[in-house]
Amino acid sequence: MHPEILNSKIQEFIGSNLNTDIANLLLRGIPFTEVDTKLIVEQIEAKKRCEKKLPTWFQTKNIYYPNKLNIEQTSSEITAKYKSELISGKTLIDLTGGFGVDSFYFSKKIKTITHCEINTELSEIVKHNYKSLGIQNITCLNENGIDALKRIDSQFDWIYIDPSRRDDSKKKVFLLSDCTPNVKTFQGLFLKYAKNVMIKTSPLLDIKATRNDLKQVKALHIIAVNNEVKELLWILERDYEADFRVKTVNITKTKKQEFNYAFDDESKSNAQISMPLTYLYEPNAAVLKAGAFEILSNILDIPKIHKHSHLYTSENLIDFPGRRFKIEKVIPFNKKLIAKEKLSKANVTTRNFPLSVGDIRKKFRLKDGGSLYLFFTTNITNEKIVVICTKI
Repeated sequence: MHPEILNSKIQEFIGSNLNTDIANLLLRGIPFTEVDTKLIVEQIEAKKRCEKKLPTWFQTKNIYYPNKLNIEQTSSEITAKYKSELISGKTLIDLTGGFGVDSFYFSKKIKTITHCEINTELSEIVKHNYKSLGIQNITCLNENGIDALKRIDSQFDWIYIDPSRRDDSKKKVFLLSDCTPNVKTFQGLFLKYAKNVMIKTSPLLDIKATRNDLKQVKALHIIAVNNEVKELLWILERDYEADFRVKTVNITKTKKQEFNYAFDDESKSNAQISMPLTYLYEPNAAVLKAGAFEILSNILDIPKIHKHSHLYTSENLIDFPGRRFKIEKVIPFNKKLIAKEKLSKANVTTRNFPLSVGDIRKKFRLKDGGSLYLFFTTNITNEKIVVICTKI
């Protein structure tokens, strides 16, 4: 950490050049000799990345930013806040603290937080930033989290861990066994020191395979933001042996779409099937990641239009964890019939269909956008159809 970066004039320069082209900035020259130019450029780039992801940090004075990789790997404020709503108690230890966003939000719900970060510079940065943010109930340890847990040798209400998804060559990995630390190896240790454990994993993980890797799973939270899956959160509870709950959430600017079910109920369920009715529904990314295709039909009491299409339909409009559409017309997938619709611009989606969106746009010369939504899919009689909709 280089404290001179916090000089008021340098901070003002960083703030006023967030939207400046870095190449042009370097060409003009940076008017500070007491600080390496590279460090100032890194601060500009890192702060810019935080504008939307970490607005609290972005808007707070005297924040020191780590490199871009640390910003990339950290939780967003949106997901960190969601995680904080799942916990309660007096003590929590964050074994892989990183830039400290999750611990910051945990500190609003837990009396005492221990933040462990093995990287000395990053640990110093986080400690400094907590002071700037006015946080007083987080202790920062520049220590390997596993070693700290063993050394402290006491009970916590919660353990939180976000294993590093980079290998020794800085390449991305996502399997539990490839991450550091390997939670498959240490989960027994975690449950020894805490009744509750929260593990953040890659959204790429296979849920069924991971279920077999982890023990005493009480819940799995699948978090999507604006219909993009960001995190899988596994909640372990000491001595828990029942079926776990899957809780999907899609957080948008205006609401949270939620759908919850018992994991084993999906394999026991059979969806209703129907021809397209008055309304069409497309599940959000969190539900699709969960693979909750049959249980969704059962719980909401709405049929699918084909077992493998994963599109749902109803006569009456319902609340739904995803996008909702009014069906204007359903036509066979036929070039002449589609031509009669005189479509030049539309939003195209394919589900259980042999052509890609790109192939369809090219074939029918369709531009992207507009008020119409076209779903190219397959119905219950295995006919290829086009469902023409407007969004609700």
